[in-house]
Formats: sequence, structure tokens, C-alpha cells
Amino acid sequence: MKKTIDDLNLKGKKILVRVDFNVPIKNGIVQSDKRIKASLPTIKKIINDGGKVIIFSHLGRIINKEDKIKNNLKPISILLSKFLNKKVKFSNETRGNNLEKKINNMKNSDVLMIQNTRYEDLNNKAESENNLELGKYWASLGEIFINDAFGTAHRKHASNFGISSNIKISAIGYLIQNEIKMLNKVLNFPKKPFIAIIGGAKVSDKILVIQNLLKKVDKILIGGGMAYTFLKAQGYQIGNSLVEEDYIEIAKKFLIKSKDKIILPIDHAISNKFFNNKRKITKGIDIPKGYMGLDLGKKTIDLYQKILQEVKTIIWNGPMGVTEFNNFKEGTIFIAKSIVNQNNVFSIIGGGDSAAAAIELGFEDKFSHISTGGGASLQYIEGKILPGIEIIQNK
Repeated sequence: MKKTIDDLNLKGKKILVRVDFNVPIKNGIVQSDKRIKASLPTIKKIINDGGKVIIFSHLGRIINKEDKIKNNLKPISILLSKFLNKKVKFSNETRGNNLEKKINNMKNSDVLMIQNTRYEDLNNKAESENNLELGKYWASLGEIFINDAFGTAHRKHASNFGISSNIKISAIGYLIQNEIKMLNKVLNFPKKPFIAIIGGAKVSDKILVIQNLLKKVDKILIGGGMAYTFLKAQGYQIGNSLVEEDYIEIAKKFLIKSKDKIILPIDHAISNKFFNNKRKITKGIDIPKGYMGLDLGKKTIDLYQKILQEVKTIIWNGPMGVTEFNNFKEGTIFIAKSIVNQNNVFSIIGGGDSAAAAIELGFEDKFSHISTGGGASLQYIEGKILPGIEIIQNK
């Protein structure tokens, strides 16, 4: 068991908190505040206990100096001030005397946000490649480290793994506690029937997910581009659809091993090019030459909806079609609606595009849990250790 924020005495201490405020910003305005709100319980706990809150987060990728302008955390610090009803001080520096002075001048319950940790990636990728000197330096700024960034828990970065490795006291915050609790509930104690819905472009991205889930679920409904590798493995015509030739044999083995647990599309919404054309539906499973599958067809949607009618536990990761095209997001929309229309269902979305689709439809509060970390939840479902959590001290 890892130490949690509730195991610690926070009063008067300088608390380094790694959050995940990697949110979309357009013209200086935050477009989605879900991740920010999800971190508020941890931040408020430290404030209420009289700790000094020093916040670390990344935002986007920093490859050149121009990226620093569009990935500045200042707008997020302003929004956080509104949520906390309290001034959040801001440091435009990620290291140095000015930052240290601001931290040393903090009073109990003060909040300070440090500039985008990935600004340090202009220094030979010091943040994302866990530069030892940077991790030690950031750890020296505080007395306790709280990791509450589930979205980066699968990464070894200086701002999570590096700090944890160089500080005496570390723990996880409420957001990570809740993520692990929810994922464990669906993976270890699911009510039956238990259905997994797996989409996305590539089989190669989801091999371990499928392998681990086959041991636990009653059925796996497949959608997205990855479906066409499975269908080709069965000998069907897939036209110009996305296919991973190197994974056809693996797909065949999965289909044999699954003992009919894997359910594939029986028709498709197709187009003659990767474009937002009008939907054209195939009569059956085969896709004609010159066309590519971009979404589930109506028969498949009906089939998947029927399977979902009796479900008690659902885990969903990945869209059913090309959701950036309005004409090919119907399968994803119908899956989302099918889930939220069921009674007494425990449902989890593992972040990513499927989460974005559910939120866009206004279903955010109708799922049992929507993960704040697509990559991290994916690796957790695969059964992998998350280094950003593993490095945290045990109780």
C-alpha cells in the first residue's frame, strides 16, 4: 500500500504537488477544466491543513522557443485562482534564485504554481528524460512530494519519478487514489456480464489490453481501425482500410484463443477516401475495392447495442470510428448512448478519444468514471506497473 495524503502531517510544510494540467488552451482560454477540477480536493486538503502548495505540471510539448508561448501555464493559474477562491502565485521560472525566493516567502496555505515543467525539455529534454540533476533540484524545493498526476503516472519524468527518488516523504493524492480504486473495481471485482469495448486505430497499441482483458471479460466488442486487421485475419475483404500486416497472425491467435469472446463489426460505414464524405454502408462484412472502413455500420451498431443491454460492468477504451469526421462518429455516439441508457451498470472510460466523445455529448456525469489519463489507464489495464506510482513510498 502506498502512502496517501491522509497519512501525512502537512501543516507548515512545503508540499510539492505534481498535477496534470495538460489541458487544451485556445487564445489563452482553457477549453476543458476537467483535469483541473479533479485535482482540487488534493490542493484544498493541503490548504486547509496549513501546508504550502507548490504545483508542478506540464502542458503540451516543448520542442522550440515558440512552443513556450502557446504552452504557458499562466492562464491555468488564473483559472485555478477562481476555483480555489484564493490567489495562486505564479513563477515563470522553473529553477533559480527567483523561484527559490518565492517559495521561501510563502506562508501557510499559500499556493504557488511553477511554469510548465517541459520548458526544461529545451535543456536536452531534462524533464521528459528524467535528468538526475533536475529531479534532485526540484526535490530540494520542498519537504513532501504528492503525486496526483495520473495522466503521467506511466512516465518516468523528472517532475514525478525524479522528485520522488530524491525526497524523504512522498505520497499519492486523492485523484490517483480514485483512479486506482475505480480501475481495480472493474478489473478485479466486476459484476457479470462484464463487457470491454476496445477501439482505436491499431491492434499493436492494444495487444496487451486485449490479452489481459480476455482473462476477465465475457465479451470484447472491437471497433475502429484495428477491426480491419482482425477481419483480414478471418479472410474478409477490407478494401483500402487500415491494416497492420505484421499483426494479422497475432490477430488470428487472439481470435482462436478468445473462444468467441471477440465480437467484430458485421457491416461498415465506408468512404472512397479518408475524408468527411457522406456515409455509405456496406451490405455485409466485406468492403469493396477502392473503399475504406471509417465507422461501424447500422447492423453492427444494433448488434453491439443488443449485447450491451444485459451488461453490468463496462470498460471502454478507444473510439469506434474516425470521430474527427462528423459523418463517421455515429458508432462512437451510439456506443456512448447505449452505455448511459443502461440501469445499474458500472462503466469506466479509459480516457482518450472515447472520453472526449462522451464529454462532448454531455455524458460526463453519466459514466461511473472517466479516467484523466488515457495512456496511464491503458497500461494499468494491460497489467503493467506505473513507475510514477511505484516509486511512491509504502506505508
